[in-house]
Amino acid sequence: MNLFENLVLLLFIAAVLLAASRRLGLPYPTLLCLAGVGAAFLPFASTVGLDPHIALAVFIAPALLDAAFDTAPRDLKRLWVPLLILAVGAVIATTAVVAYIGWRYAGMPLSAAVALGAIVAPPDAVASTAVLGQTALPRRSSLIIRGESLLNDAAALLIFGTAVAISAQTSTSDSLVRLGLAVPGGILFGIAMGLFVVSIARFFVGAQSNIIMQFTGTFGVWLLADRLQVSPVLAVVADAMIIAYFLPSRVSARDRVQSYAVWAAVVFVLNVLAFLLMGLQTRAILSQVAADQIWPALRFAGLILLAVMAVRFVVVFAYYAAAVVVWRLRKPDWIPNPPKWKSALILAWCGNRGLLTLAASLALSVDFPQRPLIILSAMAVVLGTLTVQGLTLKPLIRWLNIQGSDREFIEELRRTRIRLLQAGLDALDTEATPVRDNLKRQLQEAIEVTQSKLDPQSPTKYDAALARAIAAERRALHGLRGRGEIQDDVYQRLEEELDWLELAALPSRDLEVLNT
Repeated sequence: MNLFENLVLLLFIAAVLLAASRRLGLPYPTLLCLAGVGAAFLPFASTVGLDPHIALAVFIAPALLDAAFDTAPRDLKRLWVPLLILAVGAVIATTAVVAYIGWRYAGMPLSAAVALGAIVAPPDAVASTAVLGQTALPRRSSLIIRGESLLNDAAALLIFGTAVAISAQTSTSDSLVRLGLAVPGGILFGIAMGLFVVSIARFFVGAQSNIIMQFTGTFGVWLLADRLQVSPVLAVVADAMIIAYFLPSRVSARDRVQSYAVWAAVVFVLNVLAFLLMGLQTRAILSQVAADQIWPALRFAGLILLAVMAVRFVVVFAYYAAAVVVWRLRKPDWIPNPPKWKSALILAWCGNRGLLTLAASLALSVDFPQRPLIILSAMAVVLGTLTVQGLTLKPLIRWLNIQGSDREFIEELRRTRIRLLQAGLDALDTEATPVRDNLKRQLQEAIEVTQSKLDPQSPTKYDAALARAIAAERRALHGLRGRGEIQDDVYQRLEEELDWLELAALPSRDLEVLNT
């Protein structure tokens, strides 16, 4: 089959599996990846090629921007100690342990063993976001996991690039300088591109080309950063954070609604294809290993998987123990209050690897030492973390009785919502008396609901009444079209009007699209 037919078939299979994952309560990345593995060994299964450079740009860049858009720099600054431990310390520790295993048990050259360690060390932002999207974690734990997966590329990039340079017998000092500049260069380039995007956004407000510019800007930042030999991952992260901070106040509500809806759908479809395609690479990867070396290679790959998971446990609980001791002695401002041991356990168990790990291994040159074994090990780590950790994360959270609601988040949401509602009340003084009194009653009701309920976003009696009225209007509209009393263009315009009214009547959490 050609590429288009393959994509249509993959999307159909994915839709069926997504429905199954929702009914079974399983994380969709795990189910899709396992389905891809099973499909890869069917005799009639066609091979779907995965070019690593194209895969990174197409699948990683949009998902990375989407994840970074929801992560504020001030949150990263507040949690800089645990993020530094995980994004740098855990990467270095994992690389060292995996490199020793590769050198000691597989006879790899030290440079190749270090390259393998750097490939499997960093958790992937796409995989982490996809798995976490179906779990309920405390706010700080989610921020740490997302922040780590966004920032750990820097350490892995330096180690991986140095190991490849040594293996290729190129100038190590020149490679170190270039790679050392890639990290700050990627951040500065991303900030500059983000400011540029914000400055030209006014020319595309209210136009359909606005969505096109957002995607071309995302891919453009990745591709340009790659050409300039700076970190494309950090460039996209910095670009997203700048846009998230400055752009929302410069675009209309309609543009934001459309933009968020399109991004949610596109990123979700790309994630679905990425996890399914990863599984489909299994047969091609195994075919590169000699037949008499399959089982030794699989045993070695399993050892690498166990090492990756074990090192994360050691690093997380070493930080947890140190943080507890420091807080008992001094309670310094520069280190956050240590989490409970249950949260530390969940943090240690959230180390999903994804497309970034697999693509980095596939990007190795054909003559790289023990390349097939490195690729097989990377695939085992991806499948193993997505399967073992992905399938057990929800049951572990339930067993530990960890609640996803965060008191700090709820209280901040409550205070902010009351301030916004009060600002609306203050602005009504210039309105005509009947209009003012009616709106004041509605806003006052919203304030009372926010103050008295556990959920600050509960609907008021006015919201509920409006939602019922809209439902009745929608039924009448459908009936008018069904009886042929109105034309389709009139129906579509009025349907859009009712959609916007419904958006205003429902609490924001009821408008989220399920990721399954």
